[in-house]
Amino acid sequence: MCGFVGFAHANPEIDKIKTINDMMTTIIHRGPDSGESFTDENVALGFRRLSIIDLSDEASQPMYNEDKSCVLVFNGEIYNYQELRKDLLEKGHIFKTDSDSEVVIHGYEEYGVDLLQKLRGMFAIAIWDTKKETMFLARDFFGIKPLYYTQNTTDNSLIFGSEIKSFLKQPAFKKELNKDALMPYLTFQYSVLDETFFKGVFKLKPGHYMIYKKGKMEIKQYWNIDFDEKENSLSYYVDQINETMRESVNYHKISDVKVGSFLSGGVDSSYTTALLKPNKTFSIGFKDYEGIFNETNLAEELSDILKIENYKKLMNADECFETLPTIQYHMDEPQSNLSSVPLYFLSKLASEHVTVVLSGEGADEIFGGYTWYQKSAKLEQYEKVPYFIRRSLSKLSSVLPQNKITTFLVKGGQKVEEKFIGQAKVFEEEDALKVLRDGYKNGPSVQSITKEVYDQVKGKDDLSKMQYLDLKLWLPGDILLKADKMSMAHSIELRVPFLDKEVMSMASNIPSSLRVNRKDTKYALRAASSEVLPDEWANRPKVGFPVPIRYWLQEEKYYNIVKEMFQSEIAKEFFNTDELMRFLDEHYTNKHNYARYIWTVYVFLVWYKKFFKEM
Repeated sequence: MCGFVGFAHANPEIDKIKTINDMMTTIIHRGPDSGESFTDENVALGFRRLSIIDLSDEASQPMYNEDKSCVLVFNGEIYNYQELRKDLLEKGHIFKTDSDSEVVIHGYEEYGVDLLQKLRGMFAIAIWDTKKETMFLARDFFGIKPLYYTQNTTDNSLIFGSEIKSFLKQPAFKKELNKDALMPYLTFQYSVLDETFFKGVFKLKPGHYMIYKKGKMEIKQYWNIDFDEKENSLSYYVDQINETMRESVNYHKISDVKVGSFLSGGVDSSYTTALLKPNKTFSIGFKDYEGIFNETNLAEELSDILKIENYKKLMNADECFETLPTIQYHMDEPQSNLSSVPLYFLSKLASEHVTVVLSGEGADEIFGGYTWYQKSAKLEQYEKVPYFIRRSLSKLSSVLPQNKITTFLVKGGQKVEEKFIGQAKVFEEEDALKVLRDGYKNGPSVQSITKEVYDQVKGKDDLSKMQYLDLKLWLPGDILLKADKMSMAHSIELRVPFLDKEVMSMASNIPSSLRVNRKDTKYALRAASSEVLPDEWANRPKVGFPVPIRYWLQEEKYYNIVKEMFQSEIAKEFFNTDELMRFLDEHYTNKHNYARYIWTVYVFLVWYKKFFKEM
């Protein structure tokens, strides 16, 4: 696990060595063990290393092929590198190390872009091919590892890397706010567009690669998700899940440093931990909140059953508010998922004991774990009414005063594409428009963002459509981004064995009725996990990573902290501050629960202050 930076075809007057070193320094947390660079007349590449596999100096990057015609910087892990290495040796390639990085550079030399189809792992790759004078950039299947790029520069150069903050050290980079990103952020709680909050800075999409040559970019997709149900028994899929997940966990535990796991009270991390059986697990909760805001006792209990040492931390509101600017700095873009805060502290705890941790991200999206995916009994009954009748009642109810009945009738006559935008939904779109000032209301609509994804799964069942949307937007934009940024903030590698392309291939065949049904979510996965976990953990309802922000914002101290920000000159640039104060005051006096509205705006303001006022 590491980080890299680079630029190509920059103004020749730029001091490449100083610039690349300055850029590398900003991401030193991603690779504190060493840092090296490569420059020629066309490009500069910089690399920060966190040593995981082959700890020798020979395995450092930038890395070269035999004749040094190709130069690699690579972030991530290739779990099947030993099989690929054997194949490449048979084809005559000469290796100097036992690293997965060298497999990537020789693999590119042998197969070109077709190498991507052979990889099993998480990765962001940059290879400069000196003979072809092309830069090859690629991002893994699910978007586990970040990769940003921009040509928003004074010299039309290309800048790319693992974190946007490194771009700020490149003299040609034009730091501008992308005003169109704010409106959709208020609804989604994360940066949902391909273009980031920095104008002209883009995320390379998961499963895509780029060929850059002489100032021009060509981006292509090399992998996609395809739900293709195959009827079979529950017991068949239980065996398939356990077999594939055991294999994935065995791959994900390959390391030359200590490996542990994150552990909550939920089935995903518990199942991963039971398969891994590490020496140490790590858990976090909140002081003064038992049960829903503190599952550390459950994690400790399971660790005892599995004979694993458990480390836990209980955090408080002061730590949350004091650390938020640092958290948003590491995020690069505003992201108001409350679980980012405990994940930051959980990663810090783990970093005191291990260098690699396994975690349960991705299970909900792949196996159908969210309550949004589960239809209520009433809705199932109502859907037996002919659609044209439900549709008419939906349109009529939408103009009536909203209550439980009219809301039910509205949603009961809508298609999934109209009512499901993903797991995160904070501001209703009309509320976002009310609270924003005129210059920030021009971002793309929620429906236009989701339509682009839904159009790729026309003809699929509703559950598969929802899972596909979350796999394309929510997973890389929120879940995996915070997993990478919060773990790397503390120089540890977070691995996600559920997000393995072979696991996805197997899970995509599971019928919808075995993913989500009236009995439970993640039905087949829970059945599989019950073979390695006590029933209490296998069948525990999903809780997530809850944070008691609702209650903190009703305490005077934290109310005043947010109030000061909401009444600041920074806030007045973007928002109708009277409306912000209405949200805050009505929440403080317990008239309405506006916690997520408040937190989402507050996080943006903290982020903006950090990147545009202090840097």
